[in-house]
Amino acid sequence: MCTAAIIAGGVARRFDGRAKGALAFGATSIVERQIAVLREITKTLLIVANDAAPYAGLGVPVINDEISGAGPIGGIYTALVHATADPVVVLACDMPFIHAAFLRHLVSVDQSADVTIPRTANGYEPMCACYSRRCAPHLRRQIDEGVFKIQELLPHVQRYEIGPDEISDYDPDGLLFYNVNTPDDYARALKCMDSDPSTSSYLDATRKYSGNR
Repeated sequence: MCTAAIIAGGVARRFDGRAKGALAFGATSIVERQIAVLREITKTLLIVANDAAPYAGLGVPVINDEISGAGPIGGIYTALVHATADPVVVLACDMPFIHAAFLRHLVSVDQSADVTIPRTANGYEPMCACYSRRCAPHLRRQIDEGVFKIQELLPHVQRYEIGPDEISDYDPDGLLFYNVNTPDDYARALKCMDSDPSTSSYLDATRKYSGNR
């Protein structure tokens, strides 16, 4: 059993203060899609957010940041502090195309690692990664020292990198780590979903890819 944490952060200024996770996506919202996916791998979920209101009524505890103003690394630290089981799957709230097949692989591929992290051609994906609660003191030290780049943790822990070839089995359309940072990103994500019916079932890709493993 693992813990899953959605890192929802604070105000999304580019969206006029609307919470990115609460943005509509098809018949539901991005965060509701994520919750449905995460519940396929664990029953223990939490949301880290400074404003609980957008996530009320979802049946998932909402936890405030332990350290104000620390950004994503503070969200991960908060998730590790409040997690009740290892490993801890961390997921940014603005990634609508993540699916359970990949997350199962993320959790199971190397259970001895402190961090299991995807690495694409564009670099690491620390906001869709798996962390041991053993990382919490390292993250706290980084925050106290003003080092907010999550990747700075990696040299200090045992890590497993899921490289591009390994990722490709789960990401044929290149959407797996797509995140909605701006209104243009959001419009493109909606267009991808509307123009390609297969993306509507992207979250159900377990059936498509689990037979390959």
